[in-house]
Amino acid sequence: MTKKLIISLTILCFIINIYGQENELNVENFKTVSIDSSLSWMRKNAYTGKNLDLFHKIGLQTLKRSLHTSGSKTIAEIHEELANWHGYNGTFSPDSVVYHSEKALEFYQKTDDKNKIANTYRTLSIDYMNTRQLDKAQEVLFKAISLYEELNNESGLGNAYRSLGVLYQVMEEFEKSIEYTNKAIPILEKTGNYASVAIAQFNLIIGYGELGEFEKAYQAADYCLEIVRTKAPEEIFVPVRAHSYRGEVYMKANDYGNALKDYMSAWELCKENIGEERCATYRTEIGQVYLKQNEFRKALEHLSIGVNAYEEKGQDNIVQPYLDLAACYENLDDYKNAMLYKDKAHANTKKMLEDKVINLQTEAVVKYETGKKDEALASQTLLLEQKSKAQNLIIAIAALLAILLLSLFYFFNKNKKATKIIKAKNAENELLLKEIHHRVKNNLEMVKSLIALQSAQLEDSASKDAMIASQNRVQSMGIIHQKLYQGNNLGSIEMKDYFVNLSDGILDTFNAEDKVKIKCAMDNLELDVDTAVPIGLIVNELLTNALKYAFPKDKKGEISISLQKSTNDILTLKVTDNGIGKVVGQAPKGTGFGSQLIKLLTQQLDGKMLEDNKKGTTVLFEFKLNKAA
Repeated sequence: MTKKLIISLTILCFIINIYGQENELNVENFKTVSIDSSLSWMRKNAYTGKNLDLFHKIGLQTLKRSLHTSGSKTIAEIHEELANWHGYNGTFSPDSVVYHSEKALEFYQKTDDKNKIANTYRTLSIDYMNTRQLDKAQEVLFKAISLYEELNNESGLGNAYRSLGVLYQVMEEFEKSIEYTNKAIPILEKTGNYASVAIAQFNLIIGYGELGEFEKAYQAADYCLEIVRTKAPEEIFVPVRAHSYRGEVYMKANDYGNALKDYMSAWELCKENIGEERCATYRTEIGQVYLKQNEFRKALEHLSIGVNAYEEKGQDNIVQPYLDLAACYENLDDYKNAMLYKDKAHANTKKMLEDKVINLQTEAVVKYETGKKDEALASQTLLLEQKSKAQNLIIAIAALLAILLLSLFYFFNKNKKATKIIKAKNAENELLLKEIHHRVKNNLEMVKSLIALQSAQLEDSASKDAMIASQNRVQSMGIIHQKLYQGNNLGSIEMKDYFVNLSDGILDTFNAEDKVKIKCAMDNLELDVDTAVPIGLIVNELLTNALKYAFPKDKKGEISISLQKSTNDILTLKVTDNGIGKVVGQAPKGTGFGSQLIKLLTQQLDGKMLEDNKKGTTVLFEFKLNKAA
């Protein structure tokens, strides 16, 4: 008995020595310590930011030992701590976080702990969002919500709704992000999870800021800071992010004084808790404000330190901080450094575009598969209605035939599960299709930005005009994909609203808002994508030509667009301006490419074109819908 006691005390003293003398730690110390003791040390040190190399070695050694000696729950917990450590310290790529989170889920699924499984689904959804795997994020988040509902776990359900708000924020669907965040907050307050209530305010700050509802964004930030101060003081990093996010909103509102105060507060709080070196990237925000205030020396100091911190961490894929730093040097007449950082920004922008191009083939396959799913969507909806009727019929029969109650109950539950699966698949298909249109629109925006960047460096007016025309053509296609992912009908576009947006963009390009008015004299009309894209390009060319040639010098005027479905199979497009019209005998202006493009698109839609130059210019098209479809 005495010998066992001595051995126990010896082991206890060894563990205490490990925890008390961290400067003398090495991997060898942990080879004879129990798995549980090593796991406890990992939990204690995962968020300290110290001994990074040592933590990784001890973590991997503990994991290797546990695979031969421990149960699934312990192995899952070790993977979970490694994922937390990677995420907090940013020591490796985000893929390392995803790997350990997926392995944690794999081992938790071998246990009966459904709460742990649901929690891991939810945290894994955040990891997928950070790596832009949004389809996977949605899939595991739905699984988490389903388990929380089954377990009647309100706290988990509230956090899952909050994560859904984050997902919609990443997808830039800010109204839905706000909707689900506001659904989460009362549940989290009811369960006393004030830390999550505070973090949920981030979605509201960002969402309201993007929607231009600045006062609501400020209120959300104030509420976040008040919750941390009164009910969750242990959340030391939440105020840092709250000040930073509110600073972004103030920047959008051009309130640079308050933006500077918030960015300074974020930096100071961060320094206070984890040290100046790890918080240096926050200084790029401060530098951005000083740049807006034309205080270039102060801006240069903060931006230089912040950009260096990004580069030292290996996060050198930044664009805006490089551009801000280039602007500082340019205003301080240091053109060599200005060009250096402009080149870095341009290189990163180019690399981002190249990465997108590499993924186009994969996205095309996804789009094709999504198209096949859309064809099945209608039949699935019909099947859903049929199954609902079957359920009602089964319930009625069950009430009349008590003898068959048990068998009918079995089929009822089976149909209910099938209905739930169909609803989930429909939701997944719709979200996937919207994501594709969103990506295409972003790709086109990137192409437009690159063309604008290139045109800014051109001095030849003809080349610059060609670049602007190309920008407008890309923009006309981008608006269509934007309407598709923002609308309720994923197969068609409402043309009047599309023409209004297209007109505003072109007027802005030519800076002609005060000179020319564009009217859309037509009723609401929806067209499929294959018809809308060429018609949009035709209207884009006609509007561009009118703004360039129909209204010389300071002449004001008006352009009218109408699109009517005159019969069951004829579509009539009419674009009219009251400009100077064409002068008889005068050679056509421009390269003629726009006219060729209009003719080709008209042939593609099996249409014909008529032009009248008596009073201004009127161009009339007739397309056969059955051919264009």
